[in-house]
Amino acid sequence: MPSFPHIFIGIGSNGNRVVQNINIEKISKLSINPSYYLLGKFPFRQKLRDLFQKVPNDAILWVVFENKPINLEILSVLLEYLPENPLKLAYVLSPEKELIHDQKPPWAQEFDTVFYDSLWESLHDYRDASLEMAFQMATQNIGTMFTRLHYYLENQMLVNVDYADFFNMVRGNNIGILRLLSKVNFEWHWGVWDKGLINILVGENVPLSDAHRILSNFQKFLKEKDIIWGIKMEEGLNDHIEILSLLVKRW
Repeated sequence: MPSFPHIFIGIGSNGNRVVQNINIEKISKLSINPSYYLLGKFPFRQKLRDLFQKVPNDAILWVVFENKPINLEILSVLLEYLPENPLKLAYVLSPEKELIHDQKPPWAQEFDTVFYDSLWESLHDYRDASLEMAFQMATQNIGTMFTRLHYYLENQMLVNVDYADFFNMVRGNNIGILRLLSKVNFEWHWGVWDKGLINILVGENVPLSDAHRILSNFQKFLKEKDIIWGIKMEEGLNDHIEILSLLVKRW
């Protein structure tokens, strides 16, 4: 399976935090500061035009941003200059708002899948945390998640999952979630999704029965869904479990 170039674009402070927390060698990362856009819209457009002229057709473009007006305004400009052929994926930080329950916004039409994060895990696990603290935790975790997703894809994920499966899941104007978890809260609404990938890595000191228990719980919620499962023991994780879940559905 060939490799594909990934390009990560962060819009605004929290989008940029995510992108800066991605630790992948030899990928392109672009940070867009709304202040530069507001101070000089014409030079901003020229810079975007120059940047995206050389993007290869087989690139995977990720655009990461917080769901607020100035970022959406910048996104509308960005979409004018993004090339047509590359796969385009959005990752939207949408605190305390589940976009899956909303109507599809006009800008979403330009993306194959819009992944979103309501910061539910951060706000739920740390009930006294401020929104700023939730953002700090989320942006670091999401950066790590992208790092691990890239590692999985470049190493053909697990036994039966590779880029072909990834493309099959994310193409088609979907809405979705992408999560890297060390534990699973099954109170969350896992069952609303139609299809996806769930991969479980277990450390060498973890009883396989623990991993199978997690897999069994997932299957209770997703048994009617088109899910590709993978499970593998990973050296170096010791007594930890790592779960990567990518789930999508049509808007």
